[in-house]
Amino acid sequence: MKINNCDFPDDVLYDVENFTWIKNESDTEIITVGIIPILTHIAGKISAIKLKKNGTLIEKDMSIGSIESSRYFTVIRSPIKGEIVEINNKIIENPKIVNNFPYGNGWFVRLKVLEKQSVQLQGISDCHDKIKSLIEFYRVRCFKEFPDHEMFEIGEECSATLVKLDELLEKINVGEVVHLVSDDITADIELTRWSQENSQEILEISRENRLFHFLIKKLS
Repeated sequence: MKINNCDFPDDVLYDVENFTWIKNESDTEIITVGIIPILTHIAGKISAIKLKKNGTLIEKDMSIGSIESSRYFTVIRSPIKGEIVEINNKIIENPKIVNNFPYGNGWFVRLKVLEKQSVQLQGISDCHDKIKSLIEFYRVRCFKEFPDHEMFEIGEECSATLVKLDELLEKINVGEVVHLVSDDITADIELTRWSQENSQEILEISRENRLFHFLIKKLS
């Protein structure tokens, strides 16, 4: 299910208070735990992740690890009691996986369930309104790829914005993504032309009221 352009699969259960989800693995006592896109938006680009070790006994609402960005730090709390049987080392090595794939490769740990009951776990149909309210409260935006950099060019002519964009792209790595916001009424036309002339990829264009949002990926 999509809520305000953010994905919330219906095959997982949500602990909205702790911004986490769980999924049963093949009808076993093993569950996978991860975080929902609202938390990745609050944190921004995640730069570091720490996870508890395999074999650690986790009480309900106890920390399984932590995330950190340039502007945010928090612990991730398990919505269920269990024992850690597997951790996702890939997200420790490359934390941005969590930003881009929170329900897929961005999972955190797998737990062997020791106590199944948890009244705070809900399917998306039951917690839809609560999640929608949080998205609106935190002004969450979900992207096809999570941006590495942001440019807010309000009140700037598009020609000046493109100069700044070129300067930024010279400094960043191939594959990195820029979220550009502009209120220039010609921005969509000019950015499309610019991308074709410069062989850079526009992943996404959207408009909210008078603001254009562009997601631009450096290809070369």
